[in-house]
Amino acid sequence: MGTKVASKSSLVVSQRGQVTLPADARRRLGIKEGGVVTLEERHGELILRPAAVLELETYSDEEIDRWNNEDRFSLGEKARLHKKLSRKR
Repeated sequence: MGTKVASKSSLVVSQRGQVTLPADARRRLGIKEGGVVTLEERHGELILRPAAVLELETYSDEEIDRWNNEDRFSLGEKARLHKKLSRKR
């Protein structure tokens, strides 16, 4: 098992609140231009980590309503399911 090498850098905060991550740290952590990092505040410390970004599809209300309607049980299906479940009690 490899050991993690701790690295420490002093970063200057710009007037707009921006910091520049050192190139060697970006390379080690695989942070590329346009990449995303997460910032966590914990016990008075800031923890910065590379983040994984997953593309999510968004669905319209109409699509969701259509799927809900397609998934509904018919009255006959409901009756059969209720009867089957009642027998198992």
